[in-house]
Amino acid sequence: MFKSIRWKLSILYFVLVFIAMAIVGIFITDRLEDYNLDIVRQNLVSISNNTIRSIIPDSDLPDARESIQDSIDMITLPIGYSISIVDALDYSVIASSNDSFTGKNSLDVLDRKVIMSSLTQKSYELDIVNPAPGSPMVKIMAFSFINDANGGGYIIYSSASLEGVYASLNTVTDVFLTATLIALIVSLLVGFLISGSITTPINELNLKASLIAKGDFSQRVSNHSNDEIGMLGNTFNYLTKRLDNTLVEISSEKSKLDAIINNMADGLMALDEHGFIVLYNKALLKLLKARDIDIYGSSVHDMALQTGLKISFSAIKKCVFDESTNHLVVNVGDDKILRISPAYYSDDAKKQTGFILVFQDITDAQRLENMRKDFVANVSHELKTPITTIKSYAETLSSGIVTEPEIVSEFLSVIESEADRMTAIVRDLLQLSHFDFKKAQWSFERHPIEDIIKECIEHLKIYYLEKNQTVNLTAADNPNILVDKAKIKQVILNILSNAIKYTPEFGSVDISVDTVDNFVDIYISDNGIGIPEEDIDHIFERFYRVDKGRSRQQGGTGLGLSIAQDIVTAHGGTISASSEINRGSTFKISLPVDNA
Repeated sequence: MFKSIRWKLSILYFVLVFIAMAIVGIFITDRLEDYNLDIVRQNLVSISNNTIRSIIPDSDLPDARESIQDSIDMITLPIGYSISIVDALDYSVIASSNDSFTGKNSLDVLDRKVIMSSLTQKSYELDIVNPAPGSPMVKIMAFSFINDANGGGYIIYSSASLEGVYASLNTVTDVFLTATLIALIVSLLVGFLISGSITTPINELNLKASLIAKGDFSQRVSNHSNDEIGMLGNTFNYLTKRLDNTLVEISSEKSKLDAIINNMADGLMALDEHGFIVLYNKALLKLLKARDIDIYGSSVHDMALQTGLKISFSAIKKCVFDESTNHLVVNVGDDKILRISPAYYSDDAKKQTGFILVFQDITDAQRLENMRKDFVANVSHELKTPITTIKSYAETLSSGIVTEPEIVSEFLSVIESEADRMTAIVRDLLQLSHFDFKKAQWSFERHPIEDIIKECIEHLKIYYLEKNQTVNLTAADNPNILVDKAKIKQVILNILSNAIKYTPEFGSVDISVDTVDNFVDIYISDNGIGIPEEDIDHIFERFYRVDKGRSRQQGGTGLGLSIAQDIVTAHGGTISASSEINRGSTFKISLPVDNA
């Protein structure tokens, strides 16, 4: 209970009041005692010097004993007061208000010290305790009047009981103690009430602060005064409101930041200054193919071991502080390439506190870059070969070395063939460029698919008959399709001509047509040399050749299947291939049926 600040303040107030009352009591008692004693002294001085001295004759003091005694008896003294006149020569009591002292030696019945001291000091006073048991203190004063001529004289010995004085003081003390006790009790109650006006708001503040610490920021304290406690309450309410608003803003910003981080397509990872992971997003785990692991708190080294990422903390720091590069390129497995862009972050004091790493999947970009390089190299190579042939044959003819008409004609035939090959390459490149830049011209019309296929078969008849091959068409139905007839024929002719080229003599090519889910599926199958499994996914790339030398010898440009894919895609369809080595290949073309 006494650990409460309210009780501590109350007790402190009680102690302060007690000390104040004690000091005041002591001061008042001392002053009152001095005041009463001073009155007694003044009374003794007045009685001795004024009243008693006036009744004592200047001479024949022993003969005037009876008259002096009679005069003293007639004087009314205050209660407790006593007067005695002592002969200065023989110290006998000449007269006294106490009849038992008269005629006796004063040194025996009165205080010897006072009498003897008065002879030398003219006057002397002393406060003594009456030797009688239970008697109060007595104040004694002696005044000596000595005749210098003959050494005679007298001493007025006066005394007064201080019983009344100290009785009054005791009464005052009792009253004061009672008042002090009442004041202390009242002070304790008042202190308790006053301290309550301080501790109650503080306790309320403490309770509200505890609730705020648990997350309830709606708490407010009620103010009933404009003093410091009230100002503290107002400040507390203002602080709570600001804190609530700040946390709402922080929560909102955190939600936005979390949403941004978790929905980023790029991977994000934050490291502390020692290389331990403090933040990452889902995209990072997806890029690292590690969705089922938790790398929070792991070091870069441990994360690299778990995910197979070839990276180290030292490499990250070197990249951050090396001005020659601003990113790292690493491989994840055998099929993914990541570019890591690191940067450091710092606190308000500009002290480096960690690193931020952004992971970007550049596999497709790298593949496209490689394709671009390959494309440029392939175009250069494809054009260089016929140009070289044309140039060498033309230089030979222009030199005049060859004059025989048969050889000249053969040379001119080769030049014409190579020029046609260059024309075909340029035409195909131009067509691909139109597809890429959406500049291709389309002429969509409704046509039965079987009629288009039959025209293509008829167009290539001379080629498959020359190789003693058979081309078979099986059509379950003949739906209409909305197509650019010329371009769809280009697709079918390209695939069909390839089937004829790469199928040996006496082989066969089978074409089937079927309608499934509003799509007409065209299957072109052969029993030729087939395509290796590792090449199947690349045959629709530009200038990609399974057997480069053999394909070039047979007049291909390496662009036909890429053009075919672009045409089919533009029609809202798909094209795919499957194959087995030495058992043939099958191409599937799916085009939407026109239900208008």
